[in-house]
Amino acid sequence: MSEQREILTWETFGTASRELAQMVVDDGYQPDIILSITRGGLLPTGAISYALDLKALHIINVEFYTGIESRLLEPVFLPPLPATADLSGQKVLIVDDVADTGHTLNRVKEFCAPHVAEVRVAVLYEKPPSVVKADYVWKHTPLWITFPWSALPPIMRNSANEC
Repeated sequence: MSEQREILTWETFGTASRELAQMVVDDGYQPDIILSITRGGLLPTGAISYALDLKALHIINVEFYTGIESRLLEPVFLPPLPATADLSGQKVLIVDDVADTGHTLNRVKEFCAPHVAEVRVAVLYEKPPSVVKADYVWKHTPLWITFPWSALPPIMRNSANEC
């Protein structure tokens, strides 16, 4: 792995989130629901939901990465899943921090597709190999990204995460 990294600071995160929301507005897309991919999408979702003045938020928990450049064979949904009835006929904006391989975003889009009127994707970063090309991207980069919320090690290790 290259030592060079993309560093996102808290200050730049605020600017990035606002600019990403502006892209959605400029495109004329008016989502009914924002679907946040946890954990990385939680903070961008919060910032974007405030910028779009949209309180209808849902969370979908997907595990794929287990460390730097270490991942499961495929993304796995963790419970609880959003009720598909809540998504029915809605225009959904999926938000995540990064489209790296794109497999997580693809899995979430496939989950939504049979139920929603329309689905679009917004990410802070998109990497070249992503199989999903997001509709709204703040920045493209091939580098590993250090996000402000995960730049420091955990204060406490959760024993439930050790399998």
